[in-house]
Amino acid sequence: MGIRELDDYPWDAVAPLKERAAAHPGGLCDLSIGSPVDPTPQIVRDALVAATDAHAYPATVGSPELREAIVGWYARRRGVPDLEPRNVLPTIGSKELVALLPTLLGLGAGDVVVHPRAAYPTYEVGAVVAGATPVAADDPDEWPEGTRLVWINTPGNPDGRVWGVDELRRAVTRARELGAVLASDECYAELGWEGEWADGPVPSVLDPRVTGGRRSNLLSVYSLSKQSNLAGYRAAFVAGCATVVGELLKNRKHLGLMLPAPVQHAMAVALADDAHVAEQRERYRARREVLKPALEAAGFRIDRSEAGLYLWATEGRDAWESMDRLADLGILAGPGVFYGPHFPQHVRFSLTATDDRIAEAAGRLRSSGA
Repeated sequence: MGIRELDDYPWDAVAPLKERAAAHPGGLCDLSIGSPVDPTPQIVRDALVAATDAHAYPATVGSPELREAIVGWYARRRGVPDLEPRNVLPTIGSKELVALLPTLLGLGAGDVVVHPRAAYPTYEVGAVVAGATPVAADDPDEWPEGTRLVWINTPGNPDGRVWGVDELRRAVTRARELGAVLASDECYAELGWEGEWADGPVPSVLDPRVTGGRRSNLLSVYSLSKQSNLAGYRAAFVAGCATVVGELLKNRKHLGLMLPAPVQHAMAVALADDAHVAEQRERYRARREVLKPALEAAGFRIDRSEAGLYLWATEGRDAWESMDRLADLGILAGPGVFYGPHFPQHVRFSLTATDDRIAEAAGRLRSSGA
């Protein structure tokens, strides 16, 4: 018996629109994919070079240096002061963990995996691969019996939704009623823009105000791809309940899922340096301040998007019609249907384009709305 058949990779459907947009006289403004375009910080690159004598196999559990760096980062940046090395585990990027978590937890037929209604597709893919049943539901009261794993995403991709402390506490209460693991994907946590999230990281599910002093069955997932431009390093980690982390560690050892030693050292250095994170945050803030009003001038309404790397927008018509209009402007975005069937009129715009391309896209959008 093999893995359940997966759908075709959704981005293949955008290829014709990308080709048309690229034919624009001013060139393509690709705002579709959230892949960083800015340089990896020199301090991290130097750390990687310094650790290239990696003759021995790395430890799946991570080096003591890296685990201590993760613990220190949670205390310093996320308001989680009481983690120990046994509570943390490095992963080969966050996508592999998202995809494999149901399998690593031993889920299968008859088990439910809950994920957001507007969701990164890999939450559903991971459930399907394990043979579990994916259910899209944002309201904890709608999480069904039989739920074994709940994914929340804060700030969300694609919608930029932030779960506040009270909302997180409610989610934790409901997950515990169900006996489910609650995994919070927090990889955009440093990118808050509006309201109470404008000046610092958003709350973590491991925040003591949320947990009430009990981390049982709670996981926080984080990636350095966005805050440190390390997408190519595949540098991420999970933290939380020591029992669940220990189970993940055991299974990952069997599967040989270990992070390369040079990357582990580079991660430790990156986690100890807040300056480059603040610099990158300001790059994204500046791009957002250019793109958001231009989209509004072109007739788009921005929904949520109070944090994160994207603007979640709608013209009030089918997303593919919006995509078609954008292609005529030489702009490529992501249709909302790629993030579930619940938002057929939304389009996702990424801030991961150069200053020049963001400014060019904004100019075209303003002209189109005139």
